[in-house]
Amino acid sequence: MKPRLTHLALHVRDLEACLAFYRDLCGLAPVRERGEGSGRIVWLAEPGRERDFVFVLLPGGPGRDQGDGDYSHFGFALGSRAEVDAVAEQGRAAGCLAWPPRQEPYPVGYYCGLKDPDGNFVEFSYGQPLGPGAETRKEG
Repeated sequence: MKPRLTHLALHVRDLEACLAFYRDLCGLAPVRERGEGSGRIVWLAEPGRERDFVFVLLPGGPGRDQGDGDYSHFGFALGSRAEVDAVAEQGRAAGCLAWPPRQEPYPVGYYCGLKDPDGNFVEFSYGQPLGPGAETRKEG
């Protein structure tokens, strides 16, 4: 069997703040929890994809404090440019907008970026080769 990517685990400073961010802004939902207090570990997934890929949050991490020139990020596809604009506005209101919406040549598409409570960049895009809008674009 070839390896298959099943999860990503983050050791975060503030578990509750990160849970709220990934639930409210990214649409992830808790699917499994174990432990209590400072040992509580939470698995999150997109509804309907709980057996495909999970995002695991572990408490007590040092935080990322990612610099502005570091474009490492998590990417989430949205269904339209309007949805990218809406999440950017939510991020602006919450004080975590890192990259305002912008259009880049294919394959980047239309995107914005937020910074999660731990300091990681999170991109929201429309029109990339993965996710909604991909079927309307051709490479080249």
